[in-house]
Amino acid sequence: RVDLVTSGGGSVQAGGSLTLSCVVSGDTSNFAGFNCVGWFRWPPGKEYEGLGKIYTSGGTTLYTDAVKGRFTLSMDTTKSTVNLQIDNLEPADTGFYRCAVTYMDYACREWRWSGFGYQGQGTQVTVTS
Repeated sequence: RVDLVTSGGGSVQAGGSLTLSCVVSGDTSNFAGFNCVGWFRWPPGKEYEGLGKIYTSGGTTLYTDAVKGRFTLSMDTTKSTVNLQIDNLEPADTGFYRCAVTYMDYACREWRWSGFGYQGQGTQVTVTS
């Protein structure tokens, strides 16, 4: 069993920063065996968007163009934790943020939420102007 706990959301003024945390618990003895940890968000009334992903083996990070330069992923394998720092928040960043892990390469490569077998409960981020 693997559980993901997401925290760190809240209401922030535009221009501010937030750090979201994703802690993977349970059978994490093979945390590095996951292909990647991904972060996604659901803007109000819209489909999900992939934001960033970090490969647990090696720590390579990749971001979608929409967030590149403002979003930063970091990982602590000793704590099975992946953090997403968001700088210079914009109202368009408002949404429900969730992290997830997967063993499936295609899910990581294609930002395929349905391929992430273990999904966090999520946290709300609201950015006010």
